[in-house]
Amino acid sequence: MSRDLEGAATAVRERKVVKPTPAELMEDTGTGLDYGVRPDRMPGYLTPIDRFFLRSHAPTPRLDAATWSLRIEGDGVRDPVTYTYADLWDHFPLVSVIRTIECAGNRRRLFGEAYGRTFAGTQWGRGAIGTAEWTGVRLRDLLEPAGITSGALEVMPEALDQIRARRPMPLAKALADDTLLALVMNGETLPPDHGYPARVVVSGWLGAASIKWVGRVEVSEQPLRVPWNTEDYVLIGPDHPARPTPITTIPVASLVELPWPARLRAAPQVIRGRAFAGENTVTAVEYRIDEGPWRAASLAPPQLPAAWIRWQFAWDPRPGDHIIQVRATDDQGRTQPDTVPWNDLGYLYHPVLSHPVRVEP
Repeated sequence: MSRDLEGAATAVRERKVVKPTPAELMEDTGTGLDYGVRPDRMPGYLTPIDRFFLRSHAPTPRLDAATWSLRIEGDGVRDPVTYTYADLWDHFPLVSVIRTIECAGNRRRLFGEAYGRTFAGTQWGRGAIGTAEWTGVRLRDLLEPAGITSGALEVMPEALDQIRARRPMPLAKALADDTLLALVMNGETLPPDHGYPARVVVSGWLGAASIKWVGRVEVSEQPLRVPWNTEDYVLIGPDHPARPTPITTIPVASLVELPWPARLRAAPQVIRGRAFAGENTVTAVEYRIDEGPWRAASLAPPQLPAAWIRWQFAWDPRPGDHIIQVRATDDQGRTQPDTVPWNDLGYLYHPVLSHPVRVEP
């Protein structure tokens, strides 16, 4: 084998994810594991699987549904139970929900630029977010046959990847109508990079809670402490309590579907984007150009809880350099702030952004 062919074969063997991640669709963060969607490559309401962002803590495991099983156990259940892949399809009702998943570190690179500092962790731009129709079994339907005890407090899915990624949630969140063990994504069997054979979808929470490649669920009568809620995916820093605060829900934020910076032609056009508010529903989006007055953008259906909404406005720009600013408001009256307090890990950066645009004749 020639040296070039040997190098190509080694690169294929060492690749940490399965699906192609072409630069015209995905933004490479440099980790080999994490790829964001390009904001100017979002064609419809749902994010196509080929460009849905990837965030993993270890390489995508190759799992066989024929030998895979899911174990429900812990001191919070009376009768531990094990399910096969066929059990999930044959013995439980399937439900579908449209939900957005966003990494808590989305926009981390912009956070660092705003403060003139550099964070450790994945250097996300704006693309660590995506929306899909997830189909599967309600997590509560899988927990109830195990006999949840009266003292059960937390539920923790655990992955079958190399590091056994895991993240606990309160029992009430695990029993919610829209907390699923998903088997299908956008009408297709769950792809390997997105959690095949089964993953949890925890609506409105940070992406790290929606554990992929689930093989075990622990139900506990005590609070569960793991690296993913004590050392990482927590808020720490001078403006936060001394004890790390685990991140749960995602705050309201918006996204302009243009490159950063953007180049446009001097002609009438429509500027589009998305807004997301975690567990809540976005009810209004406003925009302004070059520090002008705030104006209402048009919202397009659907308008769902725990899912993003599309917005748009018409603009006839003059040649020159411009700034687009967008702010979203949710059904709890929360609006994107102008600034966000510092935190040492660069999470939950969601202020009004100043999107640079150059308009050329």
